Amino acid sequence: MSYRELIVELERDRAEELSDALLELGALSVSVEDADADTPDEQPLFGEPGLTPERTAWQHSRVIALIGDDQDPAVLLVAACNEMGLPETPKHLLREVEEQDWVRLTQSQFDPIPIGERIWVVPSWHDAPDPNALVLELDPGLAFGTGSHPTTRLCMEWLEQNVQANSSLLDYGCGSGILAILAKKCGANPVIGIDIDPQAVESARHNSERNHADVTYGLPDDLQPGEFDIVVANILSNPLKLMASMLSSRVKPGGRIALSGILARQADEVAQVYAKWIDISVWREHEGWVCLAGTRRA
Repeated sequence: MSYRELIVELERDRAEELSDALLELGALSVSVEDADADTPDEQPLFGEPGLTPERTAWQHSRVIALIGDDQDPAVLLVAACNEMGLPETPKHLLREVEEQDWVRLTQSQFDPIPIGERIWVVPSWHDAPDPNALVLELDPGLAFGTGSHPTTRLCMEWLEQNVQANSSLLDYGCGSGILAILAKKCGANPVIGIDIDPQAVESARHNSERNHADVTYGLPDDLQPGEFDIVVANILSNPLKLMASMLSSRVKPGGRIALSGILARQADEVAQVYAKWIDISVWREHEGWVCLAGTRRA
């Protein structure tokens, strides 16, 4: 099947409504852009991280609907306008979408990622550049963690330098399982991965099987009592502060902890919370993010 894009420009207060109407009537996808982009009238539109922006369209918006060649764009637009109660159909354009191998195009955006001294994170459709390195086969997916983000990279570099053979390790907030898998490949044993998201747990199990890494995963309630030689948590600063007592109690006296998901400006505040139990400091900074690492006092 070939595809076309139906392009309509209209004011902000009707853009979201038109998008919803087009989707309900069978459009394959709909996006909204600033019609004044790359002009002096371009407007920023964003909200704080984790919050929904107050506005979801621009003053002068461009609605782009992807439709199949079996759909009549004029009929679709008229029907959408009728649902909205618009007295007349706005001007529109039709643009042919060039046929492409979308799978290949998507895959081409993800190349193997070198990390640390000898780690490679390799998508399944690539060969490892160095098969003798520490190779992790991971595809981009729903669960956080493919090594591309600075916080993940920092934790991986710390693990590469600090995991010793047969160290017990807890990865709290395991996401895709990337840190737990790497720890296992570095010699840690046993390795436990915990996440609050059941989808992440399933993804991590799948990734561990693909990488022949024996890691036990579960939800927080599945975590049995006990302490570990190493605890690693790549989450965010606020959850890390809230869980400071719990995570610290999971580290054996003399054991080590590594925390990431922390902006450089948040480092002192997080470190102060953990200072009650852990001698902790910034281990490394990368692109404005830090990894805190330290040792639990006996």
